[in-house]
Amino acid sequence: MHRSYFSNTPPGNFLIWDIVRVAVGRCWVAGSRCGERAEMTRDLQCRIRHSAPHRWLGAAILVLLLAAPPMARSAQAGALETATVMAPLDMRFNDQARNDFRRQLETAKAIGIRAVAVDVWWGVVAANGDNQWDWSYYDSLFDDVERAGLHIVPVMSFHKCGGNVGDTCNIPIPSWIWGEYTSEQPGRSQFDLMYKSEQDNFNGETVAIWKDDWVVPKYQRFMQEFQAHFAAKKAIIDEISIGTGPAGELRYPSYNSHDSGSGWPNRGFFQAYSDPARADFRAWVLAKYGNLAGVNRAWSTSLKSADEIGPPDDGTAADGRASTFVQLDDFRGIPYGKDFIDWYNGALVEHGRRMLETAHESFGGAFATILLGIKIPGVHWQMAATASHPRIAEIAAGQIRTSVDYTGGTSGHGYGATIAMVHRFHNVRAVNLHFTALEMDNCEDTHTCQIDASQAKALVFWVAQAADADQVTIKGENALAGGVTSDHGWDNIENAFKWASYNGLTVLRIGEVTDNPIGRTRYQRLIAQ
Repeated sequence: MHRSYFSNTPPGNFLIWDIVRVAVGRCWVAGSRCGERAEMTRDLQCRIRHSAPHRWLGAAILVLLLAAPPMARSAQAGALETATVMAPLDMRFNDQARNDFRRQLETAKAIGIRAVAVDVWWGVVAANGDNQWDWSYYDSLFDDVERAGLHIVPVMSFHKCGGNVGDTCNIPIPSWIWGEYTSEQPGRSQFDLMYKSEQDNFNGETVAIWKDDWVVPKYQRFMQEFQAHFAAKKAIIDEISIGTGPAGELRYPSYNSHDSGSGWPNRGFFQAYSDPARADFRAWVLAKYGNLAGVNRAWSTSLKSADEIGPPDDGTAADGRASTFVQLDDFRGIPYGKDFIDWYNGALVEHGRRMLETAHESFGGAFATILLGIKIPGVHWQMAATASHPRIAEIAAGQIRTSVDYTGGTSGHGYGATIAMVHRFHNVRAVNLHFTALEMDNCEDTHTCQIDASQAKALVFWVAQAADADQVTIKGENALAGGVTSDHGWDNIENAFKWASYNGLTVLRIGEVTDNPIGRTRYQRLIAQ
């Protein structure tokens, strides 16, 4: 879309400062301006730090805090019901790593860990062709876990291993899918299956959600075969987690390596520029407004053809085709921008629903009573008021909508649509929601806030509060392996369990617990509480 028809609605300042809130006996921290930070501490004393130019604001909030009633610990908070560790990503060709893993399993059992999460790679099992399965690696791996007296959380991993933070392997999705698609769809390109970004780059780490109609039946056969092959293990399978995007998370690859300058701590790039994505957006808009005339009335535009309906296209490919769209805050300031972001998020949420529905149908036999799991990412940077466009990294990743007040709890700080989808699915089958970054802090000072404007700790509480309000079971993870090798990281994790509704923890990865004295001692202590 061209900027020429956009209105000049002033963006305003929608995220001014941290508001410390009290609800259901729980304290959480909203997005903060660095230097004036409300910090959640382990004893729930909220300390206010403020810079000299704004001492009046800090004093005002301190008055509010002193006037507030005493805060009681939630009856639902602090219960660690499931203690899990992640297995290494891939040990097929590393005998030493496999021997280390067997030793680590014994240690994990000894300190009270219950289960091991294992990526079951589509690209490993189905590498040789459609409907050709090789489960031998997982036969051996699951036997190791079972012999150690531990349970399994298999992760249906339909994405590439490699290219994400912490990846130490290279397992692409099955190579045969590209040729099979083009042979079944004459005249179409394999790029239809990929995400296409603002920089005109394609990403094939996972099949893009706009081709679910073609690829989801293949996922279904994979899951059905998994159930048939491992039915005898049902007693030791606690949950089956369903991969829904890059790194197994329900998100777009907005900060992945195919784009230049998109990763942390930058804004990320929208991934809606392929032909199937454009067609889906166009259809969504026309369905909402009835016809092109309705679109023009809603957007105050003069479009001549429905073909002109598309993603933001007011910048260069080098800078990102949505660069002006972002710079002018059109993603939240004009009807077109809100519609685009609502569609972008809604398409992702619907993909998550389809994946859960497909998993439920696939695991209807021996695994019919096993819980499902789904994970959303902790996109914690570019959040504070020091950011040029607060929350833009989450928006580019497809996490939140801008047609709602995504700065407050009534919308789940923007995560309401995703959490509501999980809540509704509970009528079909129980689902655990997993969220990352429990070990992380908000940015601590003016310098770090200018770098990444992170509000990781606030986000951990926001998402948990939204899940709790919608009666969705939520479990936590650390975002980076190093986060559980320090006492400070564990202090943040314990803080989340003490004051939020998280009831399970999956640690990335087993070695950071079993082979690190801090990780081992602190996880054991949390389990014993």
